[in-house]
Amino acid sequence: MKVLIKNRQRLIKIDLQKLKCNSRKALRLLGLKKAELSILLVNDRKMKALNSMHRHIGKTTDVLSFPQYSWQAGKLASNKVTTGLADLRTCGLVLGDIVINLQAAKRQAPEHGLSFMEEIRWLLVHGILHLIGYDHEKGKYAGKKMREKEKELLKYMGSTGKDKS
Repeated sequence: MKVLIKNRQRLIKIDLQKLKCNSRKALRLLGLKKAELSILLVNDRKMKALNSMHRHIGKTTDVLSFPQYSWQAGKLASNKVTTGLADLRTCGLVLGDIVINLQAAKRQAPEHGLSFMEEIRWLLVHGILHLIGYDHEKGKYAGKKMREKEKELLKYMGSTGKDKS
């Protein structure tokens, strides 16, 4: 599995090795041992620009995900490449890109009762789940399904398990 991390901000220090380790652990837990992922770390200003450009929302956010393919809760929407997560166990499919706003994470961590790295871990898991088709914005059931998967992954990753719903 390949995880590429680019830190494009200078305000907040972060342990890039720990982030890479957490990324690999999450992918492993999802059975995505051959998947590839890129993570971009940014500040509020850059995230606001990205959010405005891609979602037409003129404010910053904590995490954005840009999937390489269309997914629906763990299954590829198109069978042109593969049929779902099971096929990723044998091929090196690029999942996509996750952008994490470290300034937002630092602000939100105390509000959620988490350490900075626990907040980053949650944003990472949240972003990865978006890459594979989970979407809390598609109704109550989809939101519940995503939150359950987040809790399951975070539990196995050693999170404190604070409820972020």
